[in-house]
Amino acid sequence: MTDPIVIVGAGQAGAKAAETLRRLGFDGAIMIVGDEPHEPYQRPPLSKKYLSGEIETAQLWLNGPGFYESQRIEVVTGERVVSIDPRARRVETASNRAFSYSKLLLATGSRPRALPLPGSDLPGVHMLRSISDVLAMEAVRGGSCRVVIIGGGYIGLEVAAMLRSMGNAVTILEAQQRLLQRVAGPVLSGFFHELHTRRGVDIRLSASVRAIVGTGKVEQVETADTVIPADLVLIAAGSIANDDLAAAAGLSVGDGILVDETCRAADDIYAAGDCTRFFSRRYGRSIRLESVQNATDQARAAAAAMLGAWDIYDPVPWFWSDQYDVKLQIAGLNLGHDRTEVSGDTGIASFALSYFAGDRLLCVDAVNAPREHMLARRRIATATG
Repeated sequence: MTDPIVIVGAGQAGAKAAETLRRLGFDGAIMIVGDEPHEPYQRPPLSKKYLSGEIETAQLWLNGPGFYESQRIEVVTGERVVSIDPRARRVETASNRAFSYSKLLLATGSRPRALPLPGSDLPGVHMLRSISDVLAMEAVRGGSCRVVIIGGGYIGLEVAAMLRSMGNAVTILEAQQRLLQRVAGPVLSGFFHELHTRRGVDIRLSASVRAIVGTGKVEQVETADTVIPADLVLIAAGSIANDDLAAAAGLSVGDGILVDETCRAADDIYAAGDCTRFFSRRYGRSIRLESVQNATDQARAAAAAMLGAWDIYDPVPWFWSDQYDVKLQIAGLNLGHDRTEVSGDTGIASFALSYFAGDRLLCVDAVNAPREHMLARRRIATATG
């Protein structure tokens, strides 16, 4: 009997790869191995409607009841893969279970970046990546918590928007000189700063956090120049690719598992999603994308490649962020731009920012402008193809 295709990681990429294998006609055994006690689920709602309690846990599942059984996809939950033996074509878990594979897909995702702060292990200090992380923050559903968010990136801002809408007091501490400094231009940063300030969020820039303090639980956050009372602290300082497993197996890594244009990392080993880094001919550089779009599309590409039907994977990246009544949709990457054009009216929260390198369009940030977003994806595909 041929060994199964084993997928390590029960998230968006892992589930989509398994679905795609069946859709493309693969009739052999498929196994998904995940370290959480859940079947594959959506993560974007965690910082939004699931955090607020508007949707139940069952509404997060990526597929309906009985789907994996009907598709003959074995889902092994609560098992953390700790080693890969590429020569023996076998993975082993922390509980000493071993699974042989014919082909292996690594869909291990990413994890929140921890900060080496005194007091970061106190009860009431959280990071946001999983269902269990959200359930541990249920106190915010009462709407009376004083919350300090360390980090002014997209996750921090999305959580701030939801918590303020629920009535909680929110302070954002951002170490950089503006919000979203690593990923957005000054115009977009300024727009979201004003939006959150108008909604009552206390934003402090160039904030150097020294310690999280409390007796038995978090009570306050100390910065270089002040002390901020806190009932709950969320660390939202970016993410790290889960490439440790691949590195230990001798695969090439560098802020992500390095894959070729067919999503291949080594002989019969592929990777997809947040954990991967690949060379984009479109942008002329190595990139790692953290988005549902990439997890889904790269998983499809990896599954096809496993079956010999490969094509060059070089997408137009796109992302979104929901904050209050604002939907930001991003097409492309603005890295390397030298010119920005604004269309629409930033004052009424309906506009688009276009980023160019010379005359070539690289990226468009569309705020409450879905038509501009769709047009941008088509234009960028042509402009950077």
